Amino acid sequence: MPHPIAVAHITLTVTDLSVSVPWYSKLLDREPVLDEDTGPFHHVGYALDNVMIGLHCFPAQSLPDGTATDRFNEFRPGLDHLAFACADRYDLVAQGRRLDELGIAHSGIVDAPYGFGLSFRDPDNIALEFFAPPADNG
Repeated sequence: MPHPIAVAHITLTVTDLSVSVPWYSKLLDREPVLDEDTGPFHHVGYALDNVMIGLHCFPAQSLPDGTATDRFNEFRPGLDHLAFACADRYDLVAQGRRLDELGIAHSGIVDAPYGFGLSFRDPDNIALEFFAPPADNG
């Protein structure tokens, strides 16, 4: 019987690592554990518990025309958003304050029956969220 499936890594394609790496380092409050130029692309990775968050950047000469200027759009097929887990709504409030301190615009906390979310965007307009499960009323 195979083990349950778990997420190993998530990789986001960005346009400029010199902008995205400092931004994600501040957001995640850590430095990358991986920084490698493989030739076809350059990637940087952050370790978060058991999941690696990667950033890929492709050299302009390897991209199809117009690709480098495309901005992220969650309405196209592919990624909708990436959510970072918060323990509870109190942790979510603290993350909102931290985004304010970092000067990162956000939605404010949105309450829903399935949990609480706080949405924001990275420098390439990639949709990100801090998410907390609903309170246990049991």
